[in-house]
Amino acid sequence: MTQPALHVTTFNIHKGFSQFNRRMMVHELRERLRHLNPDIVFLQEVQGLHLGHAENHDDWPDAPQHEFLAEDVWTSSAYGRNMIYDHGHHGNAILSRFPILHSHNQDVTHLQFEKRGLLHCRIELPGGQPAHCVCVHLSLFGYSRRRQMAALADYLDQMADISAPLIIAGDFNDWNNRASRHLMQRLGLTEVFSGNGTPCRSFPAALPMFRLDRIYVRGFKVHRTEVHHGHPWSAISDHAALSAHLARHGR
Repeated sequence: MTQPALHVTTFNIHKGFSQFNRRMMVHELRERLRHLNPDIVFLQEVQGLHLGHAENHDDWPDAPQHEFLAEDVWTSSAYGRNMIYDHGHHGNAILSRFPILHSHNQDVTHLQFEKRGLLHCRIELPGGQPAHCVCVHLSLFGYSRRRQMAALADYLDQMADISAPLIIAGDFNDWNNRASRHLMQRLGLTEVFSGNGTPCRSFPAALPMFRLDRIYVRGFKVHRTEVHHGHPWSAISDHAALSAHLARHGR
């Protein structure tokens, strides 16, 4: 028996700018996310504050990007501030139609010039056990990524029961596809696009060649997946957005 469907999306939003920072696209981004209408959204490179953009763009949102994107649609949101600079900060965010019962941003920085965090939320789902949801944006460097994946597994070993439903999504920067084996073996996860650990191509958004973005699940059945690339997505960010339609396994 399966429980009601759950639609999740992950998207590296490039701080609300198009590829090469040519145009500010945060309003078009909000429109596209609302058109997709997922239940839970995992976002990377979310601009929490940028004083320069606010001064230079008349239509720059007054609220942090995660609040602006969530407004009137996703009733709960959480933001993990990772990279902090004089004029602002950015990080990961999770938007949810369902109550976020707990949130925590776990620092997994390995290289000081490349601040990274894992945003963990426990989300109440209709008619079932709460799900652990983790939004990640891992290092550009392989050794650092391996350390961060080990830190992720260690953290979840402490925080989540092995039988608890789990979704990990985001930008893994995993050019060589070494994350799947590590996460699947240690945490009992399935990669939603293949089931066997070969993710979809998601970068660049205009014509995806590299397998950087992922959605891993435990305790869910995968009904359908989508890669949102080409026009209009490629005008919004340099990454494609990924969606998965899931159902909880009955107990």
